[in-house]
Amino acid sequence: MKANIFKRFSQTLFTLVIQGVFLFLSAWTLDWFWGWIYMITGVVLLIFNLFVLPGEVIEERGRKKTNVKKWDKLLSAINAFPIMGIYIVSGLDYRLGWSAELANYIHIIGLILYISGSLLFTWSMIANKFFSTMVRIQTDRNHQVVTKGPYQFVRHPGYVGFILMFIVTSIVLGSLYALILSGIVTLILIIRTALEDQTLKAELEGYTEYAGKVKYRLLPFIW
Repeated sequence: MKANIFKRFSQTLFTLVIQGVFLFLSAWTLDWFWGWIYMITGVVLLIFNLFVLPGEVIEERGRKKTNVKKWDKLLSAINAFPIMGIYIVSGLDYRLGWSAELANYIHIIGLILYISGSLLFTWSMIANKFFSTMVRIQTDRNHQVVTKGPYQFVRHPGYVGFILMFIVTSIVLGSLYALILSGIVTLILIIRTALEDQTLKAELEGYTEYAGKVKYRLLPFIW
């Protein structure tokens, strides 16, 4: 178990490092205030998660997965490109001045929303010990429906937080052009939400009844 926890920490830290490399290489400077604010925020949130997340959740997210849905592997692979593209375009935008300079209060609002999305994502993981990185029915862990915490309000609160984080990342970094890639990431995550919801209804006992009570996947009164 400890090995998988360390593995997940290493994976997340490596992702942060890659983000930083893409950001600052694209910007071709280290003198980027909001770039550093974004990266430091990511490190602080990582440390916070290490203290508050249950070990079994981190272990699940770090372990080698079995019976992962093929469509999820495909969507995750595809989505990696626009996700990394957000950082590359944001860096190039800062370097070349494509976007009009945003007021500091807009950056700050974006940062607050980014942190809020991350905290919702964390809350979802705390509430759901089956919160995995890939879509799979965890028969090896006696997978059950979770109805507490944010799952009382929408069926996929983790995706809500994740989508919010990617939408506002470009705002924090001051790139309106990167919003295009944020939109692509959001679309793919919405597709993934729909497919995961179908999978859970078909394969997880009690989920259809839960879906009858909590009617919305991501946004109350909308979808």
